[in-house]
Amino acid sequence: MTALTVSDRPSDEDASLRPVPWWRMAGVTWRQHRFALAGVATLLGALAVVVWIVGLQLHHAYAAAIACHPASAPACLDLASTFNSMDSVLSNGGLLQAVPALAGAFLGAPVLARELETGTFRYAWTQGFGRWRWTVAKLVPLAILLVAATAAFGVLLSWYYQPYFATGNQAVALNELSPFDPAVFDLRGVAFPAWALAAFTIGALAGMLIRRVVPAIAATLAVYAGLAFAAGLYLREHYLTPLLTTSLSLPGNAWIFSQWWTKGGTTVSQATIDQVMNPLFKRFLPAVTPDKVPLVKLPTILNAERYLTQHGYTYWTSYQPASRFWPIQWIESGWLLVLSMLLIAATVWLVRRRAI
Repeated sequence: MTALTVSDRPSDEDASLRPVPWWRMAGVTWRQHRFALAGVATLLGALAVVVWIVGLQLHHAYAAAIACHPASAPACLDLASTFNSMDSVLSNGGLLQAVPALAGAFLGAPVLARELETGTFRYAWTQGFGRWRWTVAKLVPLAILLVAATAAFGVLLSWYYQPYFATGNQAVALNELSPFDPAVFDLRGVAFPAWALAAFTIGALAGMLIRRVVPAIAATLAVYAGLAFAAGLYLREHYLTPLLTTSLSLPGNAWIFSQWWTKGGTTVSQATIDQVMNPLFKRFLPAVTPDKVPLVKLPTILNAERYLTQHGYTYWTSYQPASRFWPIQWIESGWLLVLSMLLIAATVWLVRRRAI
């Protein structure tokens, strides 16, 4: 009897059982979704060109208005008026708010929903990918590319909005925005790519649950809008404990939550304040006939506040200083990143448990 020998080289059948390498899976993902990535790149690229062109004009107008002296000269007032009237479409943030939602939804929702809708996932799972590897290989590379693209676009937006957040503009009466303005806060810094990533992962989970591309996109936009609304109006103001001050002059660009009067440690109603201030206003505002309208000037208001302070009233303000912009940005981006990771984990778990 002769001894049988077995070759060290694995058979073709054994080799076919090996899982497909990650780099090949990434290549498949690129070929499948390159058109969607090209669409996102085209959207961000076109908007970047518009923002860059408008931003250059805005920065030049701002520099000219600031450099003009004296500020009360007619020529300086014209320069300030030119700056104030520029680009109301982009500056209010309404149009740009849709960018992370659209980029994330139209890239994230079809990733799984398209194959689940057409049934091609059954073939993909028999090609050595495996369910969870198939899901991870689709979601992670696309998420990384989306974050990189939106982070670059967020840097451009931060540059664009710089003139609106500059301090010391009061001398030329230029428009200023608070860094915490809900319309622009999540368009700057690290919050912009974080929100785009959240939209992408919401879309991926919606695609897994709904298994239809168009309904998944609609559901993603609806959920994203609700989350952004809740963050801007309710969550963001609770990230850090607000500061309290009795000063009548707040730091520039402060985010004011509430203001109230107290006397002897007790909050005073606005009706009481009106009763106290009525004699003061009668002293400053002469009686007028019905065909004349009295003008309440700023010195009168300041005198009224000084009058109340001198009579034992204290004016309290709850606010966030502009110096807390970056801490609040990192807090919001942090919980959005955690949420996105949880959504990806939930999507992978659902794919592994899904019956064919």
